Amino acid sequence: MPFLANTPVEKMPGPYARRWWALLVLCLSLLITVMANTSLIVAAPSMTTDLGLSSSDLQWVVDSYTVPYAALMLVLGAIGDKYSRRGALVLGLLLFAGGSVVGSMVDETALVIVARAIMGVGAAVVMPATLSLVVATFPRSERTKAVTAWAATSGLAVAVGPLVSGWLLEDHAWGSTFLINVPIALLGVLGALALVPPSKAQGMGRIDYVGGLLSIVTVGSLIYAAIEGPHSGWGAGPVTAAVVAGVGLAAFVAWELRHPQPMLNVRKFALRPFSGSMLAVLFFFFGMFAVIYYVTQFLQFVLGYGSLDTGVRLLPLAGAVFLGSALTGVLTPKLGVKPMVVTGLAIGTAGMFLLTQIDKGSTYGDLLPPMMMLGLALGLAISPATDTIMGSFPESELGVGGGANDTALELGGALGIAVLGSLLGTAYRDELTDLVGNRLPPEAMETAKDSVGAGLAVAQRVGQDPSAGPQQAQAAVDAVHQAFAHGVAQTSLIGGIIMAAGTLIVLAVMPGRRGFAKHNAEPGAGTTANETATAREHAGSPR
Repeated sequence: MPFLANTPVEKMPGPYARRWWALLVLCLSLLITVMANTSLIVAAPSMTTDLGLSSSDLQWVVDSYTVPYAALMLVLGAIGDKYSRRGALVLGLLLFAGGSVVGSMVDETALVIVARAIMGVGAAVVMPATLSLVVATFPRSERTKAVTAWAATSGLAVAVGPLVSGWLLEDHAWGSTFLINVPIALLGVLGALALVPPSKAQGMGRIDYVGGLLSIVTVGSLIYAAIEGPHSGWGAGPVTAAVVAGVGLAAFVAWELRHPQPMLNVRKFALRPFSGSMLAVLFFFFGMFAVIYYVTQFLQFVLGYGSLDTGVRLLPLAGAVFLGSALTGVLTPKLGVKPMVVTGLAIGTAGMFLLTQIDKGSTYGDLLPPMMMLGLALGLAISPATDTIMGSFPESELGVGGGANDTALELGGALGIAVLGSLLGTAYRDELTDLVGNRLPPEAMETAKDSVGAGLAVAQRVGQDPSAGPQQAQAAVDAVHQAFAHGVAQTSLIGGIIMAAGTLIVLAVMPGRRGFAKHNAEPGAGTTANETATAREHAGSPR
């Protein structure tokens, strides 16, 4: 057997012999792109101290990765379909590694933001390529298991990112959290060439670059407005971005409806299995990423855990994801997609509401049940939703399908951190003002209200002031802890309401088992007439 996998998938007489090894490479490639988002949450305090980041600076260090990541996936998925899905994966991994090298070497905020943006572009190439290659490489009879493994990996990365970052920060500077990506990305490149077979769409026409540009403008502007509006106020910039997003969306829909070969066939949103699954992915990651964002801060700043200890305490989330993935693999063929997706969303919503009980005296044991509920929910819901989305696209549009799924995932996560993160900041500031009042100088009070980390730094300075003393310093620490715990509880209430509304919307939009069987049997839905029986089995319809 040759070292390089040179035979295209579409020319193989039967299933690819090394497809499970190929899946391992694809999951590894996915792992580092998602980890790049979550690992930075643990590294943020170290970066803030070293680089002197303001709250706005830190926001853009995080989101300079997210904006290109979410905005470019649809277009880059189509380009991968047209020319080479494996080639796109290799190019994306190299670009991601290059951005990681830059990020590990620089010591200026602007350059870190640039490095993160380069990584975001690379991730936007990698993520849809991994999903399209999974679907292209596996026969329909095994595809659901492969997609389940892919979805479980994205959930695993949410927990593993903080763990790896915390382990590195025990003995190394924050630049190591960038540099660790390089050997993994290079290993992914070698693995892709050796184990992942080439694949591209057959008979694909011209790429709809106008539609692609409109999608980039729409998603990019929407995320910019969602980040900057709540954080910096709804001035001219965020308002203009919101208007551009609205106009761009209208123009995108109008263009796609008239184009003979659209970038994304927007008529698919009239198909209830597809639109329900897209909404499920969006709403779930809206809550999931936000919870990781503020639970990690609670573990570090309120409970006082170090970086590594914080990462270790997020591991049960990964275990719950694998449990949910195992259950959905068994139960989805029997019960159908809708029960699993809606049940997952309902469990995740309950976990979010459970976080409303958090207060200053809460311990890790109080955080563990909601985290495990969210992990279980992700494992149950995301795999069948992703499988349905990918099953809505023909073989020639798998990259576009992967881009659509991943855009919903990343858009939901970005909006969750932006919207709920902003609500958390507002609740924290208001509660801290009520608790402390005028007992701090105005300048110190403004600094303390910027973030929980800044509040604890101010309390430390109070302790070093001879005119104050340890009692006043402890009172300031207690006030910061109470204010942040109050913010977590209030934010979780709003987040739970939003997720509950999303659960009801998905429940109303998604059809029953017969609707899924009809959807999977329709021409252009990614299945052929010979695969209809398998599609019905996956949907849970009677055999």
